[in-house]
Amino acid sequence: MKNKRQKARLERKKMWNSLSALHAHLIQLSETILSPLSQIPYTPPEGTPISPKSTLESLLSIKNSNPNPNNNAITETQLFNSIKDFTLACALLSSSQSSTHELLSWIPKNLAIEANSAFKELSNAYAESDLGGRNESRISELLGVMSGGDGDGLLNEEKRLVIELMPEVLPLLKDGIKESSIDKSADGDEISAASARAPVGSAIVAAYQFRWFVTQVDYPHLGKLCNFVIPCALTALDHWSPQVKGQGMISFTHLAKNMNAAELSRYEDVILDACCQNIASDDEIWCHVVEMSVLLVTCIQRSDPRSPWFEKMLSEMLGHLERQPRNKDRRVAWLKFVEPLLHGIGLVLVAHFSRIFPLFFKWLHADDDETVLLVLKRVHTVMWLTWIRNTPYLERLVDELALLYKEAALRVAREQIRSSVLEILILLQQCKGLQFKAAWDKHSNDLNLTGLSLSLSGNTTNNVGAHIDQFHGDSLQRSSHALKPQ
Repeated sequence: MKNKRQKARLERKKMWNSLSALHAHLIQLSETILSPLSQIPYTPPEGTPISPKSTLESLLSIKNSNPNPNNNAITETQLFNSIKDFTLACALLSSSQSSTHELLSWIPKNLAIEANSAFKELSNAYAESDLGGRNESRISELLGVMSGGDGDGLLNEEKRLVIELMPEVLPLLKDGIKESSIDKSADGDEISAASARAPVGSAIVAAYQFRWFVTQVDYPHLGKLCNFVIPCALTALDHWSPQVKGQGMISFTHLAKNMNAAELSRYEDVILDACCQNIASDDEIWCHVVEMSVLLVTCIQRSDPRSPWFEKMLSEMLGHLERQPRNKDRRVAWLKFVEPLLHGIGLVLVAHFSRIFPLFFKWLHADDDETVLLVLKRVHTVMWLTWIRNTPYLERLVDELALLYKEAALRVAREQIRSSVLEILILLQQCKGLQFKAAWDKHSNDLNLTGLSLSLSGNTTNNVGAHIDQFHGDSLQRSSHALKPQ
């Protein structure tokens, strides 16, 4: 019995020594960040009750972790909480580099790099420590794999620590975001009331930390954590601040790229409804809401082109574009990210021609070459997916493309534009035959289009026939898929 007690005391001593060593290393890493941080002059914006610098200093003050009053040794729980705080500080410093907000823009790049390096070093030390070894089963439970098996063996040390911390950290960040959210049941000035309950700066800080945690994990492990991640992301989307919403959107975009449809479909309706509700977002985050919404709806609804969510999503986006067709940032964002949505809807796009083509016709003559090149790509996509069938827009499209070809003479991207116009016209010639010929005849004698006419006339009958056969096959396949009973 005496030998057992002595052995137990030795084991405890070894454990405390290991904890003390890890704690000492954590203090050292904190000092490498605290020292340069303390030298940065920073005054919070007037009227802002939160100081991110003070928040960082508090999170990094590892020396203040409460030691055991009896033997001056730190406990596992205290050490783990210190690791959690240190990681939250690193998350804020690292994520600040993508922000122009006054709360975070003061953080220099070299400090963010230092934080990334320190977190990597801590992750390696934690993985090699007794504490990390004892807590390895947490990761296995979260990911649903055997401890030490192939499923978690693919993770590096940083990802392992982030995953282990997520169940502890994400609920705290969710609450931090929610504190200043709008109470939808309240009357009056809702935003002022929300800000009175808690400063919005706290929600902005929490949103950036949340986005950092989410983007550290990827496929296939992120899907195992959806019950922690998605509720917090939805809370960010539901916030009134564009800064908070934007981080939620970036997080959801990462989820869409690193989760499968089955994992996302657990929250299907609430996610897609949140996307639709946020399409009315401010210009500064519209690119994020478009990319997020397109990726999520095409991932979750990819097998059903007649899904009402496709209809609702596209209609919401087109509605905002119709109201602001001259808004360059909005149209460029939509044209850049909408491609998967067009493919998801497929042949059913024909039903939306009356809204899509008027916008295309306006944008073909936009002042900036970026818009013109993007809209030419999307026109080609729509034609490829629909064979531009049963539409009155063929003749108008030919006219607009002919005009653009001539206008391109004065543009910087002249050769790219003309090459894209020719590609579309050849596609029209191949899939519409006599209808295209009738539409093109009125331009065939235009001296400014001589080169274009020669290129079109050089498109041989054999090539046309081969492409038409291909179009027939693709079109029939898309038609049978799109029109199957639901």
